Amino acid sequence: MKLVRTGKVKQVYEVDDNTLEFLFTDNISVFDKIIPSKVPYKGETLCRSAAFWFQVCRKAGIKTHFTELVPPNRMRVKRVNVITDYSKIDSSTTNYMIPLEIISRRYVAGSLYDRIKNHEINVRDLGFSQDHEVKYGEKLPRPFYETTTKLEKVDRLLSREEALKISGLTEVELDNIFEVVEKIDDIIEEEVEERMLIHVDGKKEFAFDEHRRLMLIDTFGTADEDRWWDIDAYESGKFVELSKEAVRQYYRTSGYYDQLMEARKNGLPEPAIPPLPAAEIKKVSDLYIEMFERLTGESFR
Repeated sequence: MKLVRTGKVKQVYEVDDNTLEFLFTDNISVFDKIIPSKVPYKGETLCRSAAFWFQVCRKAGIKTHFTELVPPNRMRVKRVNVITDYSKIDSSTTNYMIPLEIISRRYVAGSLYDRIKNHEINVRDLGFSQDHEVKYGEKLPRPFYETTTKLEKVDRLLSREEALKISGLTEVELDNIFEVVEKIDDIIEEEVEERMLIHVDGKKEFAFDEHRRLMLIDTFGTADEDRWWDIDAYESGKFVELSKEAVRQYYRTSGYYDQLMEARKNGLPEPAIPPLPAAEIKKVSDLYIEMFERLTGESFR
C-alpha cells in the first residue's frame, strides 16, 4: 500500500482507487503539537472505539465511510477527495471531504466556559436567560454547535457565513448536518449512560459521496475527539476528565500552555512541547484502555 498522508496521530494508506486504510499510531497531540512521547495501546483503543461507533451508527441508518476493521489498529474506509482550495468547492461538488469540523457541546466545559467568562459568547445563544450566571459543568438548555476549519494548520472558529462559503454547503445542508450530529449524540448519550459516563462535547466530520449524500467520516466518540466525565463524580460536584483533556490539563499545570499561548499571541517562535514523564505515560495509557472498555462495553483483551 502507498502512504498518502501522515497526520498527527494517523497514517493514511491507499488500498485502491476507492479505499483508504487508516493506521492509528501511539502518537498523542495537544494544542496542535505532537508530544515527543508514545502512549502504549492508544492507537488500538482509538481505532477499535471508532469502529464500534461507526457500526452503531450504521445500525441507526446513518451513512458512514467505514468499511471494515483490520485488527488491531487499522480500519478501511471509503475514499473521498480532499480539496484544499476552497474556491474549487461549490454546491454541485461531489465525493469530497467537507472542510469543517463540527463541534457539539451539551455541557459548559473547556474553552466554552472561558469564552463565556470573557464575554465572547452571549449566554442567550446557549439557551440561557440573559441574567443567568453560568457555572462550570452546567448542562446546556439545548445542544450548542460550532464549526471550525479542518484543513488549516491551526483550527479556527468560523461564523456561519464563512463556514458556508468555504465548504460548498447550502443553508439546508448545514442545518441537516447539525440534525445528524444531534441524532448521533443522542445515540452516544444513551449508550454511555449505561456505563456511568457523561458525553460532554466532541467533534465530528463529514463528506459527500459521489451522489452528494452526506456521510460521517474520520473518527469520533473516542477519548481523543470527545470529552467524557464520570457520572458518580459529577453528581458529587467533581469533573473527572476521562479523555485527552487530562493530558491538556497536565500541560496547563506545568506552565507550558501559558508559554505557548503567549508566543502565539505575540507572533513569537513557539516553544517545543516537552515529553510526558514515564509515570504520566503509564497513567494516560491506562486511561485510554479504561475508556475503550467503558465506551464500548467490550474487554480490551
